[in-house]
Amino acid sequence: MSEDVRLVAWVRGRVQGVGFRWFTRAKALEIGGLSGFALNLADGRVQVVAEGPREGCEGLLGWLQGSDTPGRVEGVTEIWDTPRGGYDGFAIR
Repeated sequence: MSEDVRLVAWVRGRVQGVGFRWFTRAKALEIGGLSGFALNLADGRVQVVAEGPREGCEGLLGWLQGSDTPGRVEGVTEIWDTPRGGYDGFAIR
């Protein structure tokens, strides 16, 4: 059985105004089993919170760090934690 985890990632680069949150939500839904959100921050970064199976969160993180994202990702900082729950699906905030 897969361990459920919480991934919090901050994505920096040209990631606002390019559909980044929408594509992040679409990728999370494609992976399946993930809940959380993608949020634009005032400093130009996008914060992504995802909870669910470790494999799914690792897949989403790999996508965030890859070259298939909209815009231009210059770097991703992440932390891992235990799930907190309380999310209904994967939202754009």
